[in-house]
Parts: sequence; structure tokens; C-alpha cells
Amino acid sequence: MIPEMERRGVEVCFGTMERPDDTMVEKVLADAEVGPHIRGVGFQWDGKRAAPFVHHNHPELKIYQSEQECGDGKNDWRYARYAWTMMRHYFNNGASVYDYWNLALDEGGVSRWGWSQNSLVTVDPATGRSRFTYEYYVLRHLSGFVQPGARFVPTLSYTGYENLLAFHNPDGSVVVAAQNDMTIPQEIVVGVGSKNVSFTAPADSLVTVVVPAEHVEVAPKPLA
Repeated sequence: MIPEMERRGVEVCFGTMERPDDTMVEKVLADAEVGPHIRGVGFQWDGKRAAPFVHHNHPELKIYQSEQECGDGKNDWRYARYAWTMMRHYFNNGASVYDYWNLALDEGGVSRWGWSQNSLVTVDPATGRSRFTYEYYVLRHLSGFVQPGARFVPTLSYTGYENLLAFHNPDGSVVVAAQNDMTIPQEIVVGVGSKNVSFTAPADSLVTVVVPAEHVEVAPKPLA
């Protein structure tokens, strides 16, 4: 199968890892026949605890978050905040892809698996009306501004606030997203190139700021 995938230009990845045991990946990579052909690793659920070790030991491998944890069908702000922490964990540990699981479910979230899960959209079967959930907007804070081909970059907040994610877009702009999980507004100052960018994140909020390319005097260096 591997030679056929490579002949078709399809990269072969290990996954999906949903155990917190990085040695499972190491054993496959050590296989003389299979290991040299693995180009990436997909992680989901408790596999997130193995991702940092795999990325550290094999920075050349692509890291995929292949399935966000599905929640409980309540689609509440509590779980949306948790989704943000998962996004930060994966991007800070080498992920270049973050996948959600359910696009749309009925209100209550009972999936085809028979248990309640969260979704980006919920639908009322009686009326046919749909609504976007909190988690839709959490993903939108990045997917709506981070362009294809963007690179994740490390962040430095001069106010000591580290609950941030930043990306350098191909057009030269920089996207900074921040979550304020405090009960009061937070003033955040982030170094972007040779400039400082300041903004206020309201209490218990998620905020995205886009710095246009013309204001980025020195392009930030992407992670290897």
C-alpha cells in the first residue's frame, strides 16, 4: 500500500493515536520497512499527551489533530473554553492541522453513535432552524483570519499574558488570538516584529487581532 500511495503523491501518516503513549509511534518509526515512509502523525483524545514527545523527538514529522473531543451535547461556553485550550495545546506542540468532529447535529447532540456530542451547528428538527454554537465561533476566531499556508509563530506578551496564539499569513499579516478567562478585562501587549501591538480583551472572552502586513516591520520567524 505504501508504494502505491507514494506513487500517487499521497503522504503516509501514522494514526490516529488516541493513547497517551508515544512509544507506540516510536515502534512504528523504528520499523525498517515502514518507518522511513511515515511523514506525519495524527492525534486525538488522550493522544494529546503523547503529541509533545513525538514532536520533540521527531520535529520533521507533521502533527495533525485529527478529531476534537466531542463534548456532551450541551454546546455551552464552558466546553468552548476547553476547546480553546486544546487548540493551544496542539498548535504549541507542532500541529499544523486542527480538525473538529461534528459539523451539525440536532439540538441535544445525539449522534449516530447514540450519545450526546457537541457540534458547530445545531438544528431544531421541528422548525428546521439552525444556529451556530460557541465552538463554531471559537474556531472562527482562527479559521476566519488565518490564511492557507500560514505559519504558527511563538508569542511574547509584554504584560505576561500567555493565553495566546499567533500566525504569520502568506500576505505578511499577523493574526493574534487571545482568550481572557478572567472576570475582568485584560490589557494585552504583544511584540510583533519590531512593534508592540496592544488591545483589550473583555472579561471571559476570545479576541482576534489582525496586524496588516504594512505594520509588520520585521516578519516574525516561524517555528521549524
